[in-house]
Amino acid sequence: MLLLLAALSLIVYGTIRRALFAQFDAGLESTAQLIAAVIGQDVDEVELGLEVQQMPEFRDITHEAYFQLWGPDEVVWAKSPTLRTEDLWRIGDNAASPVFTDWHDRGGRPLRAIGLRFVARPADKDGKPPPKMSPTTMRLTVARDATELHSQLRFLQWLLLMASAGVTALSLFIAAVVVRHGLAPLTAIAAQIEAIRADDLTARIEARHTPSEIAPIKDRLNDLLQRLQASFQREQRFTADVAHELRTPLAGLRSTMEVTLLRSRESREYQTVLSDCLGIVQNMQTMVNNLLMLARLEAHQITLRRDRILLADLVDTCWRPFAEPARQRQITFESTLSDDLTCLCDLDNLSMVVSNLLANASEYTDNGGRIRVVAQATAGHAELTIANTGCSLTQEQIAQVFDCFWRGDSSRRDGGLHCGLGLALVQRLMTALGGSATAELQAGGIFAVRLDLGPCATERR
Repeated sequence: MLLLLAALSLIVYGTIRRALFAQFDAGLESTAQLIAAVIGQDVDEVELGLEVQQMPEFRDITHEAYFQLWGPDEVVWAKSPTLRTEDLWRIGDNAASPVFTDWHDRGGRPLRAIGLRFVARPADKDGKPPPKMSPTTMRLTVARDATELHSQLRFLQWLLLMASAGVTALSLFIAAVVVRHGLAPLTAIAAQIEAIRADDLTARIEARHTPSEIAPIKDRLNDLLQRLQASFQREQRFTADVAHELRTPLAGLRSTMEVTLLRSRESREYQTVLSDCLGIVQNMQTMVNNLLMLARLEAHQITLRRDRILLADLVDTCWRPFAEPARQRQITFESTLSDDLTCLCDLDNLSMVVSNLLANASEYTDNGGRIRVVAQATAGHAELTIANTGCSLTQEQIAQVFDCFWRGDSSRRDGGLHCGLGLALVQRLMTALGGSATAELQAGGIFAVRLDLGPCATERR
């Protein structure tokens, strides 16, 4: 607004200034043309002085006007009595049209002057020029006191300045009131946000009469609070689950060693105890490694490669550690993967995914049950499905199998053996690989996990 007011004031001042100067210059030019006309009628100095002194411009004592006339060879032919002993400047000697200029007299008064060059053609009383007189080039300067003109311009400057200052002050006051009123809902929202405690994220922003422009901000803040609350709750549950999962094997280690130390034992018994402790430590190490991998996945700190992988060879390699325990439980393993089906993916991470799924399947398949692995190439990507029989989960529980530390056995009777991180790690690894993992319960108590390798290109060898 300040820039607009300044621009508007300059435009108004410039327009009025040009109009005042145009009006003032028009009067000067009219006077100069009238004097030139009188000189054209009669070049007698006495009669010229009388006629010029009868003009209103030279009889107004409040606004003195001056003129000075030069003939050939810069000889002064005549000048107004108001000049007394002073002289005017010759203006526009070589200009074909009238020239206007400003200067100050000896007293410091501002003057506005016009310089005019014209040709005097004297004539007798009958209007005919004398036969022996030729046209004479004359130069005329007419000046007038411009004190009132400059006073009007100064008044206009102060008027525009005061008007601009008043409008600016009024605008600032109105803007302050309007902005304060408009920001009142934001102030109320800020006060409610300040009142939210770090240990209680259940509070929500309930600003009433919220304008439509601010309502989305309130809604997004409430969504943010809800997500933060859910995140903190997950963190609290995660911390509790980690503490519980670590407490169980540590308690087993402690009790085993305490019982062993109650009396002296044979070396075979010590070997048995150390073997049991080693198994517990290995389970703890597996859990810690899984937690570390989950943390790296959350922080996007894993490095991925693009390897050409034979899916049939990958599944066979990952199944070997579980083949003998499965055979002892009479579990049938069936893989229908084509030998020439390949995909482009990270070998190490995909191997970890398949190993976790096969370990989970071999552990929870019923005795005499079946594990089946199928794959297909569709629309330029691979889809791998690992299914096992003997599932006792419900549809509601299936939706939770990818949560950290979740297990179908809510009593956790197998504490120390399973910590519920395998499927969570599978899902997050597949996301990092650009694919996805989904679980479903099929007819006949079959639990299946489908791996969609997403953008990984598949091709036949």
